[in-house]
Parts: sequence; C-alpha cells; structure tokens
Amino acid sequence: MDHTAHDVLGIGNAIVDVLAHVEEDFLVRHDLVKGAMRLIDEVEAEHLYEALGPTMEQSGGSAANTIAALASFGCKAAFIGKVKDDQLGEVFAHDITATGAHFDTPKAADGPSTARCLVLVTPDGERTMNTWLGAAQNLGPEDIDEALVKASGIVYLEGYLFDPPAAKKAFHKAAAVAREAGRKVALTLSDSFCVDRHREDFLHLIRNSVDILFANEAEIKSLYQASTFNDAMHAVRQDCPLAVLTRSAAGSVIALPDDVHVVEAAPVKKVVDATGAGDLFAAGFLAGHARGLELPDAARLGALAAAEIIQQMGARAIRPFREVARENGYHHF
Repeated sequence: MDHTAHDVLGIGNAIVDVLAHVEEDFLVRHDLVKGAMRLIDEVEAEHLYEALGPTMEQSGGSAANTIAALASFGCKAAFIGKVKDDQLGEVFAHDITATGAHFDTPKAADGPSTARCLVLVTPDGERTMNTWLGAAQNLGPEDIDEALVKASGIVYLEGYLFDPPAAKKAFHKAAAVAREAGRKVALTLSDSFCVDRHREDFLHLIRNSVDILFANEAEIKSLYQASTFNDAMHAVRQDCPLAVLTRSAAGSVIALPDDVHVVEAAPVKKVVDATGAGDLFAAGFLAGHARGLELPDAARLGALAAAEIIQQMGARAIRPFREVARENGYHHF
C-alpha cells in the first residue's frame, strides 16, 4: 500500500454522551432493556434527562470513540460525522480535534440539534443507551470527503449508521470509494438490535466489501441467527477475510478463513462503566494492526485498551493510550 495521510478514518454518528448512574429499578420504571441501545425522539430524550440525577457530558459516538483512542495511541486518525452549528456541536468538534484527530465535516446550519446519548450506568457497570440522533442522522453522501477516504489506510464504518437512510447512502459511498482506492474497509456491527434490523444488508456488505469485521458474541450470533457462538464463528469465516469477535471476560477470537486464534482478556480490578469497551477494543486492535503487530498481539492490545476504559467513567481515555501500551511492553508507540 502506498503512503497514506491517515492510518484510520472513522465514519459514524457524532454524539455527545450524557452519563448518569442509575439503580436497576430506574430501568424497570422506564421500560428499558438493560445493556441495549435504542433510538428515541427529542421529547423522550428530554423526559429521561429530567428524570436523572447528576450527569456528566462527554463527546461520544461509537466510531468517534475509536478514532479518539487511536489518536491517543499516536496513530494518524480522522473522523467524518455530522453535528449542528450549536453548543453541543462545538463541544464535539473541540473534543475530537483536541485528541489530535482530523475532523472538518461541515456543520449543519439548520435542522435538528447535535445528537446526544443518555448513557445509564447501573451499579454493575453495565450501560443502557438511549440515543436521539439529531443532526447525526443527516450525514449524507455529500459529506463524504473522497480525498480523505482515499488518503486513509483503513476506513472504519459504524454499524449504527445503517439506521438513517441518508447516512446509509454515505456509508455505501465511503465503502465503494475505499475499495476502489485499494484501501481496507472495516465494519463494526455496533449492536445486536441494529443487526436484527439490517441483517441482510449487513451480510451483503460483509460478503462484498468488508476486510475486517468487529462484533461481540451477541452481534455475531444475531447476524447468522446462530444458537451458539461456535456456529456463528464458523459461518463468518466463510464470509469475511478477518473477523475479530469479542466475548467480554472470555477474551476474543480472531477468525480467519484458514485459522482461528483465541486471545485472553486483560485483567480488570473493577468494572466502573462498560461504555465504549467494544469501541476501545477496536481502537487497540487497529492501532496494533497499523503498526504491523501480529493479529493476536493486536487483539491483546485491544483487550488492554478495553480493560483500561471500563475502569473509569466514560469512553475517552484519561491518560494517553500510548503510555498504557508502552507500560505493557508495546514499544511500537
């Protein structure tokens, strides 16, 4: 591959997270499925927000979290996502560029305000996400900077973008431009409910355009409607050159057409907030992959990043990941 300006370009929902600690009965009272992500409208977003106690605001979005972490590893990272020209839009843009990532998607002058996600964290550290997509869902093909796509070694696509129609078109355009330029396309399935909504579209994309697939156990089982993880894992080996499958405390599995690697999870003293565990695993893996690490070592770096992030509130690193990597023997950073 010839020289690229960016190691990884992420394309996803530009969202500001609103994090709050809640008890289990809060989820019951509001009829929420624990651990799931669901889309809500602006009215419900306001209603839930008013019911919460103290909150913490932090820029988020699945692919944006991955890109911010890649920048924290010292990788050359960029992001495409839509915000409005409003206060939260400024917060998002400031936060992601402050990590060192490139971000210059034009802000919307009118229409819905910048997206927000109410992240409800129960005492066990599990997070239940309620997302109002706002301006993020208006990302369209016109927002895809073809030169930026062509200048990026890997284009990392967020599965949540399959929900809004305009964003889905942007998604397909980016994948097509990347493939034509000889770049790699990575996809994260994002959420098992998202997979349920778009199973056939995802399978078509994976079989035709995806080089690296990220999924957790629930997502990959949903994709293939498989009763066991092993069945799903064997199925994806027929469809994708490289599938990176996470299994929480059971570690991860790298599934290749002709080989399988099982990688242990990194130790965790206490789960504070599981928000972003998958996003950060992907960041660590892609950072290692961009630096030429063997696939199992890249997965161990992903596990390290995931373990680091779930021991704090929020999905943005408190200290640089390149320091964490070096402390654990990764001298490529």
